[in-house]
Amino acid sequence: MEGIKRARKTAKERHRVAFRRMRSGGSKLQFASAEGHRADGQRGTFRAAIFGVNDGLVSNLSLVMGVAGASTDARFVLLAGVAGLLAGAFSMAAGEYVSMGAQRELFENEIATERRELVEDPQGERKELELIYESKGMTEAAAAKLASHMMKDPVIALDTHAREELGLDMDQLGSPWGAAISSFVAFVVGAIIPVLPYVFLLSQAAFKTSLALSALALLGVGAVISSFTGRALLFSALRMLLIGSLAAGITYLVGSLVGVSTGL
Repeated sequence: MEGIKRARKTAKERHRVAFRRMRSGGSKLQFASAEGHRADGQRGTFRAAIFGVNDGLVSNLSLVMGVAGASTDARFVLLAGVAGLLAGAFSMAAGEYVSMGAQRELFENEIATERRELVEDPQGERKELELIYESKGMTEAAAAKLASHMMKDPVIALDTHAREELGLDMDQLGSPWGAAISSFVAFVVGAIIPVLPYVFLLSQAAFKTSLALSALALLGVGAVISSFTGRALLFSALRMLLIGSLAAGITYLVGSLVGVSTGL
């Protein structure tokens, strides 16, 4: 409770600072900056899926190569790969569920605070909307008219404040279960690639096939990531291949040293 009270006090103080700046002739952009709190958890589903696949691929490839370096028995490698796949997928799902759940609770608390402020201080909230609209280039008269119109309906007023002041879409706060399931599936898709050859092939052939499939997958993931980073497709693909290869190579070397020292 004490933490929530401090957060509300901080928000109120931010508003007061913004109002003082506006009233003393400060830039409207300063108000926009002060009020421009944005939710950073609204990432694209496709983008999150790609990075989930990448996590599963690199982590399980490293695990499989480490065990393959320690033992030539394909059964051990397969067992380790499946265990790594399941452990990583469930860990990712649990982490996403907790993270998204906490984020949603935070957003819901911010919306509840805004709802209460609309009841306790409607004039102050209307003035906030006016200043936000002015910061976007509207005249004072037009901003005042639009803010007054938005404040007539409590539902519209809350939705408007959530979007304009908090940067939140009340219809898209995120689902903890949805995040958990999508993370689980994405991780499994990536993590299963280096494991599959060990299901169908003999040890040496499985090892080489696993490396080849994983290399192709790393190139593909890197190429897709380039669409988010703006880097050249070839650069991004080769960088991802290099990173994955380094991780797999190091774990293979460590596995080999462990295998020699333990006599596996």
